[in-house]
Amino acid sequence: MKVTAIIPSRFESKRFPGKALADIHGKTMIQRVYEQVQKSSLIDTVYVATDSDAIRTSINEIAGNVIMTSEKCSSGTDRVAEAARTIKLEKDDIVINIQGDQPFLQPECLNDLVQAFVERPGLSMGTLAYGIKSDDEINDPNNVKVVFDKNNLAIYFSRAKIPFNRDNTQNILYYKHIGIYAYSNSFLQKFTTLPDSCLEHVEKLEQLRVIEGGHKIQVTVTDFDSHSIDDPADLKK
Repeated sequence: MKVTAIIPSRFESKRFPGKALADIHGKTMIQRVYEQVQKSSLIDTVYVATDSDAIRTSINEIAGNVIMTSEKCSSGTDRVAEAARTIKLEKDDIVINIQGDQPFLQPECLNDLVQAFVERPGLSMGTLAYGIKSDDEINDPNNVKVVFDKNNLAIYFSRAKIPFNRDNTQNILYYKHIGIYAYSNSFLQKFTTLPDSCLEHVEKLEQLRVIEGGHKIQVTVTDFDSHSIDDPADLKK
């Protein structure tokens, strides 16, 4: 079983055009993501998947692996799936989908995600969660929350504060979803063919298509948070 990390990256961004190439202390954002992923001891190969010549040039300059994908990809998942087909991964290979706007992710959290597939042969899809206590983070709709069952299978993802603490019970655990995914390549290809989901469109969360379609997502709780850069203010911070 080979483990391949693919970082989907596009130049255009509604809130932050060109953010993949934004400078962070002398390195582009996409370079920092690539180098952090390379530090994972359980990932065999890392690629950037893009439709941008500028991003391709940036990765070529650091002798990284880059795959050009179609401009018609409607999501990062579609881009990752196309890249996986291009490099002809086997159906049982594991594909890690890492957003190109998480330049400070810790390689240990990637190891946590891969380890879940080692411990559960036949797992189709997995993702990460991080325990949060700050009210600002819990109430921020940009921080997606996740609840899961006793087997760590996701029940629901939401931008809302879930679970809702009706009686103000103490010590409620809240988990922030970290938008890094792992799939068997066979399920990744299936994912892109699943019909659009009502919940997906309501919450604007692609992973709800999987749950609404009757499939399972394994949630691994990690000790390592990963902050994304959504706009120039995040970059400055």
